[in-house]
Amino acid sequence: MESWSFPPSYDATYFPPADSRYWFPQRETMPPGDREKAILERLRVVCRYAYDHSPFYRRRWNEAGFHPDQLRSLEDFEDRVPVITKKELRDSQATSPPFGDYLCVPDGEIFHIHGTSGTTGRPTAFAIGRNDWTAIANAHARIMWAMGMRPGDMVCVAAILSLYMGSWGALSGAERLGAKAFPFGAGAPGMTIRCAQWLDTMKPAGFYGTPTYALHLAQAAKDEGLNPREFGLKYMFFSGEPGASIPGVRDRIADLFGAKVFDSGSMAEMTPWMNVAGSAETEGMLCWQDIVYTEVCDPATMRRVPYGQRGTPVYTHLERTSQPMIRLASGDLTLWQDGPNPCGRTYPRLPQGIFGRIDDMFTIRGENVYPSEIDAALNQTPGYGGEHQIVITREAAMDELLLRVEADDGTFANGELERFRADVSHRIQKLLGLRTKAEIVAKGTLPRTDFKARRVTDDRSVFREMYAQIDAESGA
Repeated sequence: MESWSFPPSYDATYFPPADSRYWFPQRETMPPGDREKAILERLRVVCRYAYDHSPFYRRRWNEAGFHPDQLRSLEDFEDRVPVITKKELRDSQATSPPFGDYLCVPDGEIFHIHGTSGTTGRPTAFAIGRNDWTAIANAHARIMWAMGMRPGDMVCVAAILSLYMGSWGALSGAERLGAKAFPFGAGAPGMTIRCAQWLDTMKPAGFYGTPTYALHLAQAAKDEGLNPREFGLKYMFFSGEPGASIPGVRDRIADLFGAKVFDSGSMAEMTPWMNVAGSAETEGMLCWQDIVYTEVCDPATMRRVPYGQRGTPVYTHLERTSQPMIRLASGDLTLWQDGPNPCGRTYPRLPQGIFGRIDDMFTIRGENVYPSEIDAALNQTPGYGGEHQIVITREAAMDELLLRVEADDGTFANGELERFRADVSHRIQKLLGLRTKAEIVAKGTLPRTDFKARRVTDDRSVFREMYAQIDAESGA
């Protein structure tokens, strides 16, 4: 296998032939059984490394009765190695600040610091070693090559350049690819219009951001009299939220910009986060198993589910030395499958990408619903104005779903609001199997975002709290 070592060591001058479909032909097309044998050997090395360098893993594994010397098969890895969670990482950093006792390199080797915002709790700090950053760049360049990007292409990174790992990971890949890196960023007031103007001037081949931002950008461009199809984009790759594998969203972005759309991205903690990503010929997401070993597991038992079934991804770094994640439970939901891929790579695939976080799913009248399913249905509805909100409430004893949906200018101007309202209600009822109320508002009414969309409001908690208070006051 090409450049298969731990710690990783990559030749910074290496490029495959320009007409090659593959960056590393052997690693990407080898029989899966041969790759799994190599992965098992690597897992033994990685587990021994973590056991020797990390009090976190040594303590966790001793409690579970696991020692790296016991690892003789991938089944042993699944059976004996416990999963870890984001909460455990946060707890580790609380007791061993700032990077937790799963940091496996000396403080002096830290090259980049990123992390979560901490808006819903204690922020998580990512400490990435210098050699790890080089490996991340090589992995991302390799996957961007698979999408079709080449040295000399201009790649616009239109995502917030802050603690957010996505933008920096895309930038590092573009730089290693030998592309013209264009870190435009996002988030500042008025920046979306300026982004459209710059894209119209620079005509980059590649674009990175979130699906929500791409749709917002297209509308902002049109409002300025610009045609997004004239930006010249060929490759648009996304992460941060579901969408780029959902036909309704993917096809709308592709139509607006005239570009090929790629889904990518696992978790910031798992950077190189493009370890699940599509290729020029294969839609959905390939699991690049020789970069990050991916299992799709039953969320309750954390045992691998058969191909063709749904589960939650569980990820293990095969190249990271600074903060290696070993069986990190993602909390997302996906479906995986095995079999021939159009691009010839012999990796498992997530044909529908990541559906969303399990805790983003809501249940209404016994039906499990993912916001991404509603996003897809609305994006396929003629007259949709580009934004919506999902409000879950309760009337009497029944859960109710209310959609607040923007209609485009033409729908308003032509007096087609009732037709549009009926169409929305019909599509969602067909999707979910339950009646849905739709409130139609003018385009631009609902807030836009330059980052990840947050569209769900569940106010059933108010109902529950009210009745709990009544019960308490009545002595029930």
